[in-house]
Amino acid sequence: IKSHLLYDRDGEQHYNMISALHKSMRGGDTNAAIYWLVRMLEGGEDPLYISRRLIRFASEDIGLAEPFALNQAVAASQACQLIGMPECSVILTQCVIYLTEAPKSVAVYKAYKKAREVVLSNPNAPVPLHICNSPTNLMKDLGYGKGYMYNPDFGYKKGSEFGYLPQTLNQLNTSFFDKNDIEDGWLLQFGGVKNNNNN
Repeated sequence: IKSHLLYDRDGEQHYNMISALHKSMRGGDTNAAIYWLVRMLEGGEDPLYISRRLIRFASEDIGLAEPFALNQAVAASQACQLIGMPECSVILTQCVIYLTEAPKSVAVYKAYKKAREVVLSNPNAPVPLHICNSPTNLMKDLGYGKGYMYNPDFGYKKGSEFGYLPQTLNQLNTSFFDKNDIEDGWLLQFGGVKNNNNN
């Protein structure tokens, strides 16, 4: 049967099918995701390549909407390394189903992308002196660490008022992470992640 499968591990079919798998999972179509996974595996694709893409998907397309998705993907990759094909086919199938059915969020992906744009446009913004490392008296005399407010003494208050970003970025009022990008399933609360269904 395999001889009739059109698949090229180094060519167009390779990239088209991994794209189809990724988009099927992103779109929540479990049947399609399973189909493209099996097409790739039965065509001779390296299961470790697929597992690496699943790890990326778990963070890029799910992220904080379901943080345990990353655990599932990493565990699947480790299992593939331990037992190989054909035994690991069912493990990858389990992972694909889990990731497809999980709630989705691109908040982490967007946060990195936004921050990267800022870093590349201003790559050498200095670290504010008050949060610089000050292991020597000379550094302290130069103002390193001066004025730093130890956050636990302020009830672990969150926010930018303590001045953790370079001054130029504070003036831009740039926000990289948007909690509204975390879709159904989870919210960041009390410094952790909590399921909406338990609210």
